Amino acid sequence: MRVGIVGLGAMGMGAAQSCVRTGLETVGCDLSADARAAFEAAGGTAVSSVAEMGHLDAVMILVVNAAQTEAVLFGENGLAEKLPKGAVVLAGATTAPEYPPTVAARLEALGLQFIDAPVSGGAAKAMAGSMTIMAAGSGAAFQKGGALLDAIAEKVYKIGDTPGQGATIKMINQLLAGVHIAAMAEAFALASRAGADLETVYEVISNSAGGSWMFQNRGQSIVDGDYAPKSAVDIFVKDLGIVLDAGRSMTFPLPLSAAAHQQFLAASAGGLGRENDSAVVKVFQKLTGIDLPNTEKPE
Repeated sequence: MRVGIVGLGAMGMGAAQSCVRTGLETVGCDLSADARAAFEAAGGTAVSSVAEMGHLDAVMILVVNAAQTEAVLFGENGLAEKLPKGAVVLAGATTAPEYPPTVAARLEALGLQFIDAPVSGGAAKAMAGSMTIMAAGSGAAFQKGGALLDAIAEKVYKIGDTPGQGATIKMINQLLAGVHIAAMAEAFALASRAGADLETVYEVISNSAGGSWMFQNRGQSIVDGDYAPKSAVDIFVKDLGIVLDAGRSMTFPLPLSAAAHQQFLAASAGGLGRENDSAVVKVFQKLTGIDLPNTEKPE
């Protein structure tokens, strides 16, 4: 089986290397020469354009958003026109739930199969081949893409047969993830102002009722003062925007999501959009002058 991964970023690189480790002939595609070199060093074949990917039985698209997914599949020299009949496309980006059904219909017209397959778990789980995937598609599509899914995920939840159902569950996940990160940042900011040792805060709360997966995962970044992007601030500007758009369309109030979204917007407006999403804590530093490890106070 020959598979492809489009997007060798934090999640895509791990997914692609997991495919190689399980013995799948794997082609990775990315615009970054450094990413391509890293994937080739891991035993894969790397290309800079989807036009160069060749015959694929299954392909996972792990890009940032719907616009990039659209460009990969249907843009100039897009992948959809080059895949053999019966191949399956898995779309891993977080998008609005109404987008996957449109992709499925267009691919079906070309004789291709589709799985709405947003992913979760972070870079470490991607590299370990243990992501969680919230997937929706036909039984035939799951059968065709089974080897690829097995290689990259520990848990594959088949949400239903209709594309868009996976995106809906991922939207709910991102609501919680974004609110948890914003709350975690607020807690660390208050701890700093109160004079608490942040390493102690991290250790105690990680083992107490107030902890969460996001607290443990992103809190370490704040304690270390390391904001190298794994999942950027701007990702949650986008994802919480999807959540709020859905709420508006259903006339459904989302006060916590809205407050968290404003915090990420503030961080992005302050020039932090490409830093790790935990950098939302720096909004409090700009406002109040709190001490944060390995960061300079704003003038």
